[in-house]
Amino acid sequence: MKNFKEEIEKLSFEEALSELEKIVAKLESGKESLENAINEYEYGNALREFCEKKLNEAKLKIDKIVKKEDGSVTIEPAEIN
Repeated sequence: MKNFKEEIEKLSFEEALSELEKIVAKLESGKESLENAINEYEYGNALREFCEKKLNEAKLKIDKIVKKEDGSVTIEPAEIN
């Protein structure tokens, strides 16, 4: 598998997701040669991994504010599934 890491690391989450959507559309069209389809798939998989990593990083940063019965407020980690 080619190493796309350096190229992908320069992208924002939104750019990577947009690239991934374009690749999915190309592959779904069935018009790519086998070799190009394999290369696109490998790049798309690297983009998917990057997007998952960015989403997990964002998930760790999100907290929720909880109001207790006594009226006090506390911050707890959000439970996102």
